[in-house]
Amino acid sequence: MLLVAESGSTKADWMLVDNGTETIFVTMGFNPYFHSKEDILHELNGNYDLNAIKDEVTELYFYGAGCSIPELNAIVKSSLSTYFTNALVKVDHDLKACAYACYSGEPEIACILGTGSNSCYYDGKNLSEAIPSVGHILGDEGSGSYFGKRILSDFLYKRLPNAMAEELEDLGLNKEVIIEHVYRQPNANVYIASFMPILIRHKKLQYCQDVIKEGIRKFIDIHVKCYENYTSTELNFVGSMAFLLKEELYSVCAEEGIELGTIIRKPLQNLVQYHLKQSQAS
Repeated sequence: MLLVAESGSTKADWMLVDNGTETIFVTMGFNPYFHSKEDILHELNGNYDLNAIKDEVTELYFYGAGCSIPELNAIVKSSLSTYFTNALVKVDHDLKACAYACYSGEPEIACILGTGSNSCYYDGKNLSEAIPSVGHILGDEGSGSYFGKRILSDFLYKRLPNAMAEELEDLGLNKEVIIEHVYRQPNANVYIASFMPILIRHKKLQYCQDVIKEGIRKFIDIHVKCYENYTSTELNFVGSMAFLLKEELYSVCAEEGIELGTIIRKPLQNLVQYHLKQSQAS
């Protein structure tokens, strides 16, 4: 049995392949910057569907946000190996999942726009990052966290359009509640990004269009233009934010003279096909 997982900070999608049958599971996202081995095992042990098949999995490929260095990968790998006792477990960065899922045979700049954001250059063999991801406090331009911060700060500064401010007020938000969740509670990046649906619902407002395009331009300036050949290389995206803001992405890329290729909301299916092809080739 082959199991492939693609995890952001908010949610992880899993696909089990068994004799040609595909089954999908969903858990919270596992990011080793925020989640310990105990956190991961607690979530896995509470998942009825995974418990039913965990001893039968023989290969597990996990791609996750935050899985960018061996020390962090070891946290996730140890958790998964403890749970999936009979599986060969491999853990890698979500950027690789993004690159593999979008690759069509030509060199690409593969980008993530989800709860967080990042980019890499992939030529089919080698993957390289020109600019590191620095997380939701210092970076994550164009992501759910980035836009969520803008919404919350403008709400507190009384700069939001009335319709959006009223939605936040109806949720019981005020300075004390926001400060508690952002500065004192765990998983602040996920909490902040959870306000993105408000921006999407009102995205025809001029305020939202200005904020969205400003964020996308900032992402492109930092994470795309860092590659010298960005105007002649296909630019591909994965992630919920890229999918929900695809009209704005196309618009900004056209203004910048950039060729926008594939936008994939959930890369899991493509990622599974990549591993099946790798297995057949070997």
